[in-house]
Amino acid sequence: MVKRFERLKEIQRLDPERDFLQIYRFTVSYEFPWDITRALELALFRTYAVPSIGRLLAETAELTERSQKRYDDTALLLDTVVEHGFDSGAGRTAVRRINRMHRSYDISNDDMRYVLCTFVVTPKRWLDVYGWRRLSGHELRAFAAYYRTLGAHMGIQDVPQTYEDFERVLDSYEDEHFGWDEGARAVSDATLDLMGSWYPRPLAPVVRKAGLALLDESLLRAFRYERPSPVARGLTRGALRLRARAVRLLPPRSAPHYARQNPEVRGYPDGYDVARLGTFPTPGERGCPFPRRRPADAPTE
Repeated sequence: MVKRFERLKEIQRLDPERDFLQIYRFTVSYEFPWDITRALELALFRTYAVPSIGRLLAETAELTERSQKRYDDTALLLDTVVEHGFDSGAGRTAVRRINRMHRSYDISNDDMRYVLCTFVVTPKRWLDVYGWRRLSGHELRAFAAYYRTLGAHMGIQDVPQTYEDFERVLDSYEDEHFGWDEGARAVSDATLDLMGSWYPRPLAPVVRKAGLALLDESLLRAFRYERPSPVARGLTRGALRLRARAVRLLPPRSAPHYARQNPEVRGYPDGYDVARLGTFPTPGERGCPFPRRRPADAPTE
């Protein structure tokens, strides 16, 4: 049996610049699959709080009328790259699908870069508070290298180089851009409703309160949510910290767990074709949540 910290030792023997995919895969599919999923769900709310992003998401109706499908497709496309790598057939197909959706619309490079930053920074901050251990410096370097690579495949310009760079870009962008938008609030409400739908109906209000309890003050202000009570915050955050202590005592995972195995991914019980995931907007129809004009030198993938 692999001891609890043996995989971390294996990670430390790898080169985070050269072996970033292997390190990232170990971290997200062996060490923290549940936590990374929760952290990336929380990252969704951060993107909604930028009005230019949240407003467009509301206009497309992808997350208000087809929220389960949109959640599934996003998780599966991103996870395909993690599981199979950037150079695999499946990974290239997933990146191509992501780019073809984005290419249909006009979104600023800054918004695209900000969304990329949330995938790097939010998991680290979640694990600092709720993880059974914190990410090592090796893992943070690998996270930065992984998302630099993804950003390059997506044609995003001026992608941060280090974790600290990703964090600075995220914090400054939120300080400058977080704000109220009615459509963004609708998307946020729809996402909370989706999360509640994964549990028995009587628990849906509890799940919504727990979700709100995890939002920081900047998000609560941007969406104009009533501040959760200290009791709700304490119970939610205390439960997550207790879980972390329990996980630390459990035997480590012996097989990888990918997003396609998550019970929250419900739309493809009979399997899926990566090439058919996502939206296929017709000309003039809004269907992509993160549109942007493709630069002339952007990759074709």
